[in-house]
Amino acid sequence: MPDRALSTPLDDSFERYLQDKGKGRGGDGGNYRRNAARELERFAEWTAGDRGADDWTGIVPEDVDREPTFDDLDERVFREYARHLGGNRGLKQNTVQTYYRYISAWCGWCVNEGYLEAHYAQRASAMAPLPEDDGRKPGDQQAWTSEQRHALTRHVDERARDAVDAYTTLPEDTDPVDKQRARYAALKATRDRALVFVLAYTAVRVGELLRDPDDPRRRGVRWEDIDLEDGSMDVYRKKQQWDAGSLPDPVISPLRSYRKLMAPSTERWPVFPTFDQRTLAGVVKDALADRGEHPDTIEKRRDAYARDLLLALDEDIRPPSITTDGARSILQRLTEAAEIDIGHPKHNYLAPHGGRRGMGEVLVRAFGYTVAARYLDNSEEMIRERYSHIEAGELGDVATEAIEETDIGI
Repeated sequence: MPDRALSTPLDDSFERYLQDKGKGRGGDGGNYRRNAARELERFAEWTAGDRGADDWTGIVPEDVDREPTFDDLDERVFREYARHLGGNRGLKQNTVQTYYRYISAWCGWCVNEGYLEAHYAQRASAMAPLPEDDGRKPGDQQAWTSEQRHALTRHVDERARDAVDAYTTLPEDTDPVDKQRARYAALKATRDRALVFVLAYTAVRVGELLRDPDDPRRRGVRWEDIDLEDGSMDVYRKKQQWDAGSLPDPVISPLRSYRKLMAPSTERWPVFPTFDQRTLAGVVKDALADRGEHPDTIEKRRDAYARDLLLALDEDIRPPSITTDGARSILQRLTEAAEIDIGHPKHNYLAPHGGRRGMGEVLVRAFGYTVAARYLDNSEEMIRERYSHIEAGELGDVATEAIEETDIGI
């Protein structure tokens, strides 16, 4: 191995690695890149002696004044780092494993790029201090029950119907601004209803449906991606390619009535635009300024509308889609308003991923693992693993029946 590689400071490799692992043009986006960057920074601090126990001085000999290089790395370093992660009592076992995997992946990349001669992080002695899996099963994770799904969809449906009725039954002499306020309320309620129904029944991942600020390719589903006649929706899948997802019957009507009320001027409008006023104000002002309008004229035009969203609709100024975090905030608000009992140790609301897992449970129980895997866009092996608690429960019922039949004459 070249001496140049061995004498290279560790953090000199980070940016190239992150670009290779990132998404989008230039490798600047993606959740993996963000999380890996965080863990690499922590690892670099630890190797320099800036993180860890009070008596930890890092991996560079105490009588040497330089930053850590690849020449300082061996399996003993990674073993010590695994011990450092495991000794952090605030981390769960699975979290320790996850954090170590980020560093291990970087180590493997360094071997391929010529920085290291061996994948030290994957050696058994290096990984020995890592805690074992904590035994948490997929069935322990939140999945919307049939009762919860019914309660939430009924709540948003009633709320949307009331808002639409209030808007469409306004007297003809209603003040224009009051009519705008009613339309805005109806749009927000029907958007929330459509979002809940899609999350509850399609099993599409929330990251495939909405905007991810860290991945420019995930800009949120647009109306051009949806075919209400065929019952399909094109989404950018987790496997990094576009694919069609199914829109079952319960989803069609909420989407159709919502689209009719919105009446977007083009099919490129996001299906689930943000309603955040600060964001919309900035988008509208920037768009009108780009069209050559004077700031005073822009403000007068904005003053004529109850909300910037309505001006954006009239002027075909496309706002961004809501983000995945925005969807979580909406579901927190709706869960609380619907007064749904959650009883889950991690989430006090119906989280987006719970809708997907809930549909997974329905499909596995009704049609088995193969059909569920196709609908959920996953391998059958993974679905069997994630929903193994269902098979375990069914086997328990079989065992109970066998015991009863065997012991009936005793």
